[in-house]
Amino acid sequence: MLEYKVTARRIDSHGSEAAAKEARIVLDTDMAGRDDAFNPAEMLLASLAACMLKGAERVAPMLDFDLRGMEVSLHGQRQDRPPKMVRIDYEIVVETDETDQRLELLHRNILKYGTISNTLVEATELVGRIRRKS
Repeated sequence: MLEYKVTARRIDSHGSEAAAKEARIVLDTDMAGRDDAFNPAEMLLASLAACMLKGAERVAPMLDFDLRGMEVSLHGQRQDRPPKMVRIDYEIVVETDETDQRLELLHRNILKYGTISNTLVEATELVGRIRRKS
């Protein structure tokens, strides 16, 4: 079983910092918000995007998939009471000449082997598609 460790600390009333390994991320924990840091909901969406990107890197060689580029766009819908993410829509755009069937195979494998996607699908509605870059 893999284990992960992240620590976070309050810097001041305008922000906090999270750390893992040698990396640090500034967190938007200011009640007024800040434009130069991810808030917790954006961090959740970024985690899902990173999971999908890393998943593609993992499965592309196994599928002998020609992956020249990839972008993930996400949109989360949050309800107020109780506060939670009720739906996440995503679009994966892949730069490739692979067939539509192979593109769907990549999509299925990204979702099947994604730690974050498998966790979130149990907690919220996760809806998305994959398409070829035009």
